[in-house]
Amino acid sequence: MMNYGETIQFLYDLRIFGMKLGLENTRNLAALAGNPQNTLRFIHVAGTNGKGSVCAMLECVYRAAGLRVGLFTSPHLVSFSERIQVNRKRISQADVSRLVEEIRQAPAFLGDASPTFFEVVTVMALKYFAEQRCDLVVWETGLGGRLDASNIVTPLASVITNVQFDHMQWLGNTLPEIAREKAGIIKERIPVITGSQNKEVLPVITATAAERHAPLTLVTPADARAMEQFEISLVGEHQRMNAAVALKTVQILQSQIPVAETAIRSGLKETSWVGRCQIVHRKNGQTILLDGAHNPAGALTLARVWQTQFTGKNVALVLGVMRDKDCEAICSLLAPLAGKIFLAHIASERGAQPEALLAFCRKANPSAPITICSGLADALARSGAEPFVVVTGSLYFVGEALEQLGLMPPSQERGLNEYGAAAKHDRQPVPTA
Repeated sequence: MMNYGETIQFLYDLRIFGMKLGLENTRNLAALAGNPQNTLRFIHVAGTNGKGSVCAMLECVYRAAGLRVGLFTSPHLVSFSERIQVNRKRISQADVSRLVEEIRQAPAFLGDASPTFFEVVTVMALKYFAEQRCDLVVWETGLGGRLDASNIVTPLASVITNVQFDHMQWLGNTLPEIAREKAGIIKERIPVITGSQNKEVLPVITATAAERHAPLTLVTPADARAMEQFEISLVGEHQRMNAAVALKTVQILQSQIPVAETAIRSGLKETSWVGRCQIVHRKNGQTILLDGAHNPAGALTLARVWQTQFTGKNVALVLGVMRDKDCEAICSLLAPLAGKIFLAHIASERGAQPEALLAFCRKANPSAPITICSGLADALARSGAEPFVVVTGSLYFVGEALEQLGLMPPSQERGLNEYGAAAKHDRQPVPTA
């Protein structure tokens, strides 16, 4: 059997197959593994932003209720093991190596049918959660929904947090197109919960739910305001909407999985989610806010948190963005709020050069001093005297920060989040009746 280092290298090598949207490979691989998904119960969560936070809240609530809960999320920030957890205990290196070795022997690896990294990880997670006899699995989509490898499961409930612009090269260039991909997780007669309010998005979700006879529950701003009666640990007003989506899901599933209100309150109070408006207090007195805002909607949410909860503070911005994101929009939302700006290159093949961000930031905030840094370590050093620093622009960048700040042990596994040079950009059409 491969050791852990060899296993990680094998997973790195799978990146040559890029990212292929479609379910055939995953279904075949799961069948060869004995279809472990058929022994499990799932809550399937999709959405552009907020899905990780909703997953974290659901996991914590159901764990507080005494269930053994699997949690499947992506991307990881530092360690691959973050993706697959049971009762918030990460999968061990030994289990990663064993499961990869078992899957590696599958005939599906032969010829053109060779699975991608995410397809392999999806089946690994299914096998592990089945072995661990999980009572429930909180199951996050990787990208989109309809053709995402995670979509081979039939859940107890389907959740769509919201739909915004992101990953347009795979999901479409308009909000209705992206919404159709997200709505692809809706299954026949399975309840659907959504927090989306967008007038271009909601009709798509509503129509898809109606076609599949799936009861649809809309979570509204009023529901979010009602969450004031709960103590929510995650920072930001936007987390009230995420909490309202999680709460509505728990309420809809009460007949199948009863949860006492004490468990709901405890779960929402104790939820943690690394790298999402995470506040770090350093020994030198500096405060750092880490947030993985990687698209305009995420940047807007961070800007609102910044303005409402840290107003009046002299804040420095440390920014690194992937070049395939809407860099100009992200800069235009965040740069105006900063007293000083430090631009750094993300240690990624997709990282935007800081010089490419300079013009956008200068246009958005002509008065702020802007420093070009060689990387995140340089940016943190140069901003070391600033009392309050926001580090943002990418979850990958936040993963680097967690390592640099000594909050998580360093690894050589962040690159597994990359799509690979052979990524498939073609989008299969949505089937029509």
